[in-house]
Amino acid sequence: MTLYLPRTTTAQITEALMSERLSVGGGAMNMVLTLVIVTDEADHYDAVRAATEAGREHPSRVVALIRRDPKAEPAIDAEIRRPGTSGPGEAVLLRLYGPLGEHPDSVLTPLLVPDAPVVVWWPGQGPLDPADDPVGRLAQRRITDALRAPDPLEDLMERVAHYRPGDTDLTWTRLTPWRSLLASAMDQPCGWVNSARVTAEPHYPSAELLASWLSERLDVPVERATSHGPGLTEVCLSTDQGDITISRRDGQVAILSRFGQPDQTVALARRGASQALAEELRRLDADETYASAARHLGPMLAGSGA
Repeated sequence: MTLYLPRTTTAQITEALMSERLSVGGGAMNMVLTLVIVTDEADHYDAVRAATEAGREHPSRVVALIRRDPKAEPAIDAEIRRPGTSGPGEAVLLRLYGPLGEHPDSVLTPLLVPDAPVVVWWPGQGPLDPADDPVGRLAQRRITDALRAPDPLEDLMERVAHYRPGDTDLTWTRLTPWRSLLASAMDQPCGWVNSARVTAEPHYPSAELLASWLSERLDVPVERATSHGPGLTEVCLSTDQGDITISRRDGQVAILSRFGQPDQTVALARRGASQALAEELRRLDADETYASAARHLGPMLAGSGA
């Protein structure tokens, strides 16, 4: 069931949320966090759906801030989706008109779950300094996605330059299966790694982040090569005993090749927004591994002449 509140106020929204919770016999005490989505009308449907899927693992109050006509009179249109409609949590969609779109924090603050962490997600192009954004200042974790920017790598580098503990980007989260598989491959005796190569489609910043992570962790030069995709297609580690290669051509299944051993077929599907978001919601502390790889990215690119 969805409750529509056109031209409403935050006080009316709060009252309606309380009434909805009482009508279903629950309360906000089972909400583990507030997930705030800052988006626009074009992206809000997919973003809320991804948040709903992620919320099955992390019951949350999802608040979508949807900016509308900035020249209109100040107004709020609200939709409240009760638990069951939006997974185990609850969802509030707020369409903000006029100056309210420039000051969404004033609308958001009364709707935060008391004494619960706040996570902000920008599914489209996010701010270059998320921690200094009016909504970002309210959050413990701030999630962006450089892949949605016109120039993904430049967008990522600008955000890295403004990094604060609690920031992360889904271009990093998408790498988790690759990093896990690479770590597993190197758990076995493999010799000394001399160099590496990361191959991906152009303008795919996850590849640069993976190259930075490998370069920092292994202290070796890492080449960035291009392919037709989709996404990441190959990582090759050159060792003094031979190559270790993970090759994925279809975005679904990878072949792990190791010197002197038969090839292995490994499931390595590209991750959707809900999977990546669910992973980020599992941790509310700063991601030090991301921070370290991000800090290393600038010097690595400068050294390669990119």
